[in-house]
Amino acid sequence: MSGHGHGHGGHSQGCGCEGEHEPAERGLEYGLYRRIDLDKMQCLNESRDGDGKLVFKPWERRTERDTYVESDADEELLFNIPFTGSVKLKGIIISGEDGCSHPAEVRLYKNIPQMSFDDTGREPEQAFRLNRDPLAELEYPTKIARFSNVNHLSIHVSKNFGEENTRVYYIGLRGEYAEAYRHEVTICNYEASANPADHKVESIIPQTNFIS
Repeated sequence: MSGHGHGHGGHSQGCGCEGEHEPAERGLEYGLYRRIDLDKMQCLNESRDGDGKLVFKPWERRTERDTYVESDADEELLFNIPFTGSVKLKGIIISGEDGCSHPAEVRLYKNIPQMSFDDTGREPEQAFRLNRDPLAELEYPTKIARFSNVNHLSIHVSKNFGEENTRVYYIGLRGEYAEAYRHEVTICNYEASANPADHKVESIIPQTNFIS
């Protein structure tokens, strides 16, 4: 595995923000899991195929322990998360065991499809040192200017608190979502001679659905 041993700054600490919003509103804010293209999502170094998808679940299920992902060969995990539209990511919650298998550091990258561990040596958009958070209460706010127009998010769990393997129960993503859909416009030509403008044009019209 390459890309290890690189120093990086810009770490941010999480904050307990659970008291700022009503539970129902909080659940809506963390609704970006519904905008993940799960068929194309990947989790590298998961011990069992498909488990990485299970940690992106509704807010009200964030403390459930029946679904989780555990790393295989070492403590690292790499989630490649494609969205079905454009996302403005505002915050992230990562919850694991109340022990040494809990993630201790994560690095976030945007718009690098099919990212591998070989790519994790590059500078991340943002990195966080995590606290143990078994109740999924600590949000780590992102630098929103860096996480606008996100079509693909990669989350690299680079270390835990000392165990050989890492276990994650819940990853919550807070932000806004804009769905782009194609609208075909036909330009008609009524002249007898050929006209370069006589062609079909596809335009993208954004439709914004605010999560928060």
